[in-house]
Amino acid sequence: MQIITQALASSDPGQLQVRIPVDRLTLAKRRWRGVAEDGVEFGFDLEKPLADGTAIFASAAGVYVIAQKYEPVLEVSLAAQAPVAAKLGWLIGNLHFQIEITGDVVRVADDPALRQLFERETLAFTACKRVFHPVGGGHSHGHHHH
Repeated sequence: MQIITQALASSDPGQLQVRIPVDRLTLAKRRWRGVAEDGVEFGFDLEKPLADGTAIFASAAGVYVIAQKYEPVLEVSLAAQAPVAAKLGWLIGNLHFQIEITGDVVRVADDPALRQLFERETLAFTACKRVFHPVGGGHSHGHHHH
């Protein structure tokens, strides 16, 4: 098993890429194990978490790259609902859920509380699977005091 302590400083973009699939919550950790698609095992003992797409190891087989897995998400298009964009941000923010903003789509983790909120507020949403890159990374459901 290869022990990884940091990302590669550089890699050859022409070299074959071997993916190491990992879910978002594991990717936020500093210590974890992963298995590449070719079966090579890695242990991670990092100073700081890695990001999706990061090259972490190179060998004759190729360069090994972190590949964040798809996860269930809900997407709300703001194109047809521009007037509710501010309200949507306030509603989601009030629940302390992380969001990703891509073009005119707001993406959140698929959670029953958010489904209920969108249905109650009659906000059209699409349930699908995507790689979820929340704004600012971090943890979900952080609490603060007023």
